[in-house]
Amino acid sequence: MSKLGFDFPADIRATFLYDLEENWYNPLLAAKLGTSPQATKRSNFGEYNMAVNYQTSVLEEAAAVNKVAVYNIDHMAQLRFWGKDVAVVLNRALAGNLAEMKIGSCKYTLLLNEQGGVQDDLIAMRISEQEYILVINAGHDITGKGISHGEETELIADIDRIMAVKLDGEEVCAEDISHTLVKVDVQGPYSFKLIKSIFGEAVLKNRSNPDKNMNFFSFNEFDRNGAHYYISRTGYTNRWGWEIYLPVKNAAEDFKAIVTTALDLGGLLVGLGGRDENRISAGAYGLPLMGQEYDPHHNPVNAPLFEAAVDMNKDYFVGKAALQKEIDAGCNKKMCIIITEGIVTGRAVYNNGKRLGSVTSSINSPNLTIEKRLAIGSKRKNVNEPAGTAAIGLAWLYNNPFELDAEGKDVIGTEDEPVRIHVEFYREDAEGKPIGTAVIGYITAEGISPATAPKALKNIENL
Repeated sequence: MSKLGFDFPADIRATFLYDLEENWYNPLLAAKLGTSPQATKRSNFGEYNMAVNYQTSVLEEAAAVNKVAVYNIDHMAQLRFWGKDVAVVLNRALAGNLAEMKIGSCKYTLLLNEQGGVQDDLIAMRISEQEYILVINAGHDITGKGISHGEETELIADIDRIMAVKLDGEEVCAEDISHTLVKVDVQGPYSFKLIKSIFGEAVLKNRSNPDKNMNFFSFNEFDRNGAHYYISRTGYTNRWGWEIYLPVKNAAEDFKAIVTTALDLGGLLVGLGGRDENRISAGAYGLPLMGQEYDPHHNPVNAPLFEAAVDMNKDYFVGKAALQKEIDAGCNKKMCIIITEGIVTGRAVYNNGKRLGSVTSSINSPNLTIEKRLAIGSKRKNVNEPAGTAAIGLAWLYNNPFELDAEGKDVIGTEDEPVRIHVEFYREDAEGKPIGTAVIGYITAEGISPATAPKALKNIENL
């Protein structure tokens, strides 16, 4: 089989929107802030030169989602699969049941290896009976060896992993169409107003019943200014929002209109830092990130959205046997939100001297109430101030820390009192023993920000 993934880039890549970020947005933002333009803080993410934050702080950008936040997501790739046997092949390669998807629907699913480890998580859109588009993570479009972050790395692109399960005689074709589309996400309560003002209300309507708004985890297609668009409603921040796939022909003009409108509505263009806070603070358990909570060496059993992403009733998919073995063994691990007095990325979680697991993500958050911060019991002044801040994060624990009710569901609290399990976070030495001073915090399932993504759009359509 010929290689379909791209060669490892000799130099870090720039998204289509890079020049607009630097030479249009930065001066525009500086003028709005009454300052001189400053350099954007950037990092290598998926072999792309991505903004961590612009001239606004990570905390300011993370808070923007409470009005409207715009994200340059053009580092993610779009793969098109089509042919008579496309549903069969994708069902074999991916953990979810793509054959049962309706045309116009979206599905969150996982690409696993035979050991059950996560190679990628992705969104699938069913375009027709014989065509799908898969939206994959940054860097998962590369097949080959190269130097990343100073270390030699060998990658296999998702498109090649999927096509490797195609059997002789099956009719399936695949191509990366990322060069034709520019992905921009708009999230927050004013997202409906923003999209309606630029693209019209029709793009937000149910494709089968235009008198109603589009459903959660569905997408629409429309033509505008001589080009074809896709717009999906999956709300990865767990707030109301959309993902817009702008055709390259119109992308610069559309991006300017989207960002300008967002600024007028009190929102911001948000970099990787604010986006990371937004997905950690999503709902009661947060959302896992590939390379953080997910990796090729650990399976996703008991992760949030596991049942939505994985169909264990399918006869076969790559990695199913390994997952079934883990489930049959009584796997009781748990991914939990943590609230801490400071950032604890990579630290171990302890309770009364017992190691419970480890932290995979941690970031300061502007979305914590003072009540949640005071519950930490910290002596740090900044944590306890009315306008202070603390950190949120995700941790994988060996065992579920919550008691179960008669139905086997987590007991996360009463109507008035959430369950908060106080723990300590330590660095560890080479032998895995805790060292230094502990950072304190607690495990919770009460959530950071309300999950609004699936709620009826009538709540925001007239804001």
